Amino acid sequence: MPIKILMPALSPTMETGNLTKWNVKVGDAVKSGTILAEIETDKATMEVEAVDEGTVAKLVVAEGASDVPVNAVIAILAEEGEDVEAAASAADGAAPAPAKADAPKAEDKAKPADAPKAEAAKPEAPKAESAKASDGERIFASPLARRVAKEKGLDLKSVKGSGPKGRVILRDVEGAEAAPKAAAPASQAQAAAPAPKPAGASDETTLKLFDPDSYELIPHDGMRKTIARRLTESKQTVPHFYVTVDVELDALLALRKDINDAAPTVDGKPTYKVSVNDMVIKAYALALKAVPDAHVSWTDGGMLKHKHADVGVAVSIPGGLITPIVRRADEKGLSTISNEVKDLARRAKDRKLKPEEYQGGTTSVSNLGMFGVKDFAAVINPPHATILAVGAGEQRAVVKGGQLAVATVMSVTLSTDHRAVDGALGAELLKAFKGFIEKPMSMLV
Repeated sequence: MPIKILMPALSPTMETGNLTKWNVKVGDAVKSGTILAEIETDKATMEVEAVDEGTVAKLVVAEGASDVPVNAVIAILAEEGEDVEAAASAADGAAPAPAKADAPKAEDKAKPADAPKAEAAKPEAPKAESAKASDGERIFASPLARRVAKEKGLDLKSVKGSGPKGRVILRDVEGAEAAPKAAAPASQAQAAAPAPKPAGASDETTLKLFDPDSYELIPHDGMRKTIARRLTESKQTVPHFYVTVDVELDALLALRKDINDAAPTVDGKPTYKVSVNDMVIKAYALALKAVPDAHVSWTDGGMLKHKHADVGVAVSIPGGLITPIVRRADEKGLSTISNEVKDLARRAKDRKLKPEEYQGGTTSVSNLGMFGVKDFAAVINPPHATILAVGAGEQRAVVKGGQLAVATVMSVTLSTDHRAVDGALGAELLKAFKGFIEKPMSMLV
């Protein structure tokens, strides 16, 4: 029986993907783990591995195709002993490729519920069930589905898979989570419904305001669409509250110089070079550990109190922004944080990050100081409840002991989700952060 390879959902925000490269051709034998293709998402370019064994019968989507919907058929495998041409023909007869690829997401998401009525699904459903039964406790699920299920405390045994051969995929986990609140069809329809457009002038109205020769219309790519949707949702659903404090950097700058001067060298190059931002990440992570009530995420069912400071670092890349995560930053040394941030930023700009390297986290840091920005307020990235906006360090006049003096001062603004972190708690967190920055040796003990 032909095996359908679908466009995978490689991140929670992914709706379509670009198939940049096929690593197999018709007639190639593949096994579980074989790299089939490279898919470009809104955040990164990732390799797609085969789950099943078989022979490539047909490449449905051409190399270089863009905006291929998640769960659209991209290739057909023939099972062991099955005729390749027959498998390709059978697949074409069951579900023509163009119609499948062009189908709306809502229709795709509804198909698992309608499986008993759909001819193409009839032979596959029993097979998926028997595979699970024969494997006992073994559950076939995508890595992303497993991770999200673990985060939500969901038992995968209770989730019915709608992927190839009954494999549990992300939408199944999300649908299972929504099931207690609404009937399955309603959950699927809600998940498939496009996000409402924010109020404002329509494209047609906007374009009429300008002379056609006065502008160039550049279509939004997947990353820009995702950023727009996520930030709109954040501002519409998260009540932001802002707290700003000035911190003196002179002691930190002196310690940074000593640390970098003491760095061992390999082939004449230092093994690390700590930046001010690296020390900000460490200080912020330690501040969150010192004020655990501020190290939380809001959910309708209760407050998530985090045990480790997983700090996202905003990195500007062509076409948008991505936030790779320094895991357990509170437990890592400055040299480790420095090298990790450099590696993550480099691979982010090459779009080579893995989903687990930029998804999740417990908070974020956004630093515009290198651009000379004095202070700003950043938008929270849910489910985070906080984000720290860091401005430039600059020499300012300060009063010390009743006398004017010059100090290097940096302004930082904490944006908080007021449902989870109120003003007093945010101020307490910034006080702890200020203490680590102005007495930086405390970060090393």
